[in-house]
Amino acid sequence: MLKARDIMTKNVVTVRPDTEITQAAKLLLENHFNGLPVVDDKDRLVGIICQGDLIVQQKKFPMPSLFTFFDGLIPLTSYRSLEKEMGKIVATTVVQAMTPDPITIEPDASLEDIATLMVNNNIHTLPVLESGRLVGVIGKEDVLRTLMPEERPV
Repeated sequence: MLKARDIMTKNVVTVRPDTEITQAAKLLLENHFNGLPVVDDKDRLVGIICQGDLIVQQKKFPMPSLFTFFDGLIPLTSYRSLEKEMGKIVATTVVQAMTPDPITIEPDASLEDIATLMVNNNIHTLPVLESGRLVGVIGKEDVLRTLMPEERPV
């Protein structure tokens, strides 16, 4: 049975929280990555920045839905979620657009567990941690490669 350690990329490309958005986008595009782990100055995983986090910058600003109640305006969305979305739209550094505390797996996670996590949580990139240290990353293409007999690790 295949495990995370069998299909993960071990030479992980990472970015720092203060990396400019344009640099992160360049790394994603040039390397055909869906996401990049974000590590702090002690190389601890603090987040993940994905293509979707950057695409949101091209989105229209969502005007909150309001309704009137006794001459007052009541928002139908929370100000916190509106503020978070606006922050991603105007982000200039990775920390402003990344997803903090991403879902992670361990090297012994089974392929079935990996696929289940990816599908159930709409995840395209999973950091692999061993004893709290980033040791690899698994992207959706790594999982798809296991379907190809000639690509399957021995």
